[in-house]
Amino acid sequence: MTKTTIGIIGTGVVGERIINQALQNENYKIAAIFDENKERLTLLAEKYSVRKVESLQQLLSLKPDWVYIGTPPVSHAPLAEEIAKHGLHILSEKPLAHDATDGETMVKVAADAKIKSAMHFPLMYGAAVHQLKKELAEEMGDITRIELHTYFPEWPRKWQQNPWIASREQGGFIREIFPHYLQLTHHLFGEITILAHETTYPENVELCETGVTALAKTVGGIPIVINGLSTIGQEERIDYKIFGTKKVVTLRNWSQVWTSNAYEAEIEIIPEGAPQTMLEACRNQLLDEEAFVVTFEEGLKVQRWVDELLK
Repeated sequence: MTKTTIGIIGTGVVGERIINQALQNENYKIAAIFDENKERLTLLAEKYSVRKVESLQQLLSLKPDWVYIGTPPVSHAPLAEEIAKHGLHILSEKPLAHDATDGETMVKVAADAKIKSAMHFPLMYGAAVHQLKKELAEEMGDITRIELHTYFPEWPRKWQQNPWIASREQGGFIREIFPHYLQLTHHLFGEITILAHETTYPENVELCETGVTALAKTVGGIPIVINGLSTIGQEERIDYKIFGTKKVVTLRNWSQVWTSNAYEAEIEIIPEGAPQTMLEACRNQLLDEEAFVVTFEEGLKVQRWVDELLK
């Protein structure tokens, strides 16, 4: 069977992860990589022995099956418009766009061009979420609350330094971290309504948020508590907790699953098995086989919740 080809725009930390995933998948071939940062582009092309191109048009002329957008959010919509003109399927980094208006543009151009769309929400393809869903199916009782707590000693994190990740225009943990868990909540429990929130910002208007507290609810009426804080004296920690009358399940720091029962200490559950990878899902979608992908339409819903929390 022919290999699925992918063109990669953006060679940052996450773009490099996509390169690695494609190289490790025998059903994929990297058509080329492109980045306006020529030094970084050359570095990764040589490191992984993949083809680099000097312009976006060169990459699109190769007609890869998928084009991955791994650039800052403000560039997603114009890139998607150009890719759609060439009739190529688009895999976009999260958040979908700079804001919901740009997100609506991306949904429209994909629909008008009749191309497939997918979002890079890696959390959904990990073993931990696979295990989380198993735990939710067993003796939870009634779900009474969902909580998201995110703590960062500093933002940006040490490994994530770049010109935009700390900016109020495009960066911040609400844009970078929250989409994963808002999308997961939507996947598990349906639509979300944000009832009230307070977001704090530093005096420097160029810098992103330092804290947020919010109350929300699912379409089924389950309360949601959202709490985020940076620039604090503790280690990084992310807890996504689902409270049931019989059991509480926690997804901790992306990859750990913990459960607890009344009057008992929580225990870690080692995930068993995992769903198909994101790239496998994208390939299967083209082959009209069973596949789980997060489309631009769902990414737009997440974008609207992000926009609301940033107000």
